Amino acid sequence: MVTASSFPARLAWWRKRRCLSQLQLAMAAACSQRHISFLELGRTKPSREMVLRLSTTLDLPLRQSNELLLAAGYAPVWAESDLSAQALAPIREALNYILAQQEPFPAVVIDRRWNLRQANKGAVAMVEFLVGPLQPGAAINLADALVAPDVLRPHLMNWSDVVHYFVRSVEADAAADGTPETAALLERLLSYEDVRATISQVPTRGADAPVLTMHFKKAGTELRLFTTIATLGTPQDITLQELRIESFFPMDSATRAAFRKWAAPAKKALAADSRAR
Repeated sequence: MVTASSFPARLAWWRKRRCLSQLQLAMAAACSQRHISFLELGRTKPSREMVLRLSTTLDLPLRQSNELLLAAGYAPVWAESDLSAQALAPIREALNYILAQQEPFPAVVIDRRWNLRQANKGAVAMVEFLVGPLQPGAAINLADALVAPDVLRPHLMNWSDVVHYFVRSVEADAAADGTPETAALLERLLSYEDVRATISQVPTRGADAPVLTMHFKKAGTELRLFTTIATLGTPQDITLQELRIESFFPMDSATRAAFRKWAAPAKKALAADSRAR
């Protein structure tokens, strides 16, 4: 009997999710359609190498590749380390370097579900300007902060445009990793007021700028920012594969000046401390 958690069911589920026929998957994985059919029926047990080959062909994230191995009766291949682990020290140094180089402009490190893992001073300054002081150690989900009605939305002038594209990106994440956690995040975002109606609308005009900016406004200060998102190349650890570095850049001189102004007191304090030493 094939159960939902069995290898045959998981393989068929992922194949269909990737919109592949058995023949297409077989050709991409360099095997026969008959073999794929037997695997999905549970008539043939896959080798460890075949499971890994299918994972690669189906473009499964490392976490899901491990799950497919376990379903087939094999030990996981990919480790999931804590970001504070000694083995990841060079990665932490690299992340710290990236965040520092982005100053005075914001940069954050987030996981696959937009939980904040690390932020530079520019990011803290922007968030505290918009929503007030942050509680030390408080868990922050940037997706909720952006989409919910009572956090960043009151100050985000083009909220509907930004949320339209952002929620679509979360939909793509949910399709890519197929996890209940990402699906739950998507459903939570869709449950917020006006979100479903917003993303159902089709843009009726062309873009006014080469990139979509986030236009914040509060107390006479306006910030216009665009972002880039980077990932680690060729990650061999689940934690690292799921990390993203989002950097914010000013779209105009006023935004650039605001961040430099916020950074000035910190620079003066640092210089005074250096002289005291």
